[in-house]
Amino acid sequence: MTSCLLDCFEFAERHTADNLAEELLRVAKEWQVDDKVVCFVTDNAANITKAIKNTINLMIKNALKVVKPTVDKVKAIVELFHKSTVATEKYKSTQRKMGMYELRPKQECATRWNSTFYILKRILESKDAIITLSQKEWETGKEVCTILEPLEEVTGDKCRKGLQRVTVLNQQNVMVDKAKELANALCASMDRTFLRMEYDPVLSETTALDPRFKKFAFSDNRAVNEALQRISAAAARCNPSSLSAPPSEGQEGEVGAGVGSS
Repeated sequence: MTSCLLDCFEFAERHTADNLAEELLRVAKEWQVDDKVVCFVTDNAANITKAIKNTINLMIKNALKVVKPTVDKVKAIVELFHKSTVATEKYKSTQRKMGMYELRPKQECATRWNSTFYILKRILESKDAIITLSQKEWETGKEVCTILEPLEEVTGDKCRKGLQRVTVLNQQNVMVDKAKELANALCASMDRTFLRMEYDPVLSETTALDPRFKKFAFSDNRAVNEALQRISAAAARCNPSSLSAPPSEGQEGEVGAGVGSS
């Protein structure tokens, strides 16, 4: 891969998506490559590439309504600890007596769905020091965390690991009815939102070429095969002689077979 620097300049305007796009297109036009630009890749700044995370955030917050009673009860416990020094000290004392780490409950952030995940996870880590939840509620909380963890990883820094686990989300061995409802609601919502995304030419081709994902990110073999065929065809157009070149020893004969292999 060859990279070229087309411009470098101070940008005094607000770094919004619209302003940055306007400047990028200006530079592309100056170099007469604007008709060759397929897409722009940003640095994942919070004010630019939040669309996919916002979509996932709304999707999960909506699905969490099915376990609202359990989540609300856990939040009430956390709120008590943060408001009452007496309750907090008793909680810490119980942890010390039981040989546990003194873990402070985490508070909710209304704009981030994963704060609910962290609240539940922290409470579960201190389960033995808390007696106000029933066994059924503990089981629900545990299975909700199991369901939400891969989604938290996808929206965080462990993207590939999370993606691997999201692909088997609908196969989670959940036993509690409310947790099953949550898993089913999330799977249905993801299908509605992302089902056809792997057929988008730009997204599918760049994903197939990304060494972090390759074929792994696809749920439909037809989608990845079509993407690999388009990539192979584009490569052949750039280097027509490759069409008649004899395959090297051990080379795959299938079109595009080596492009997305692991």
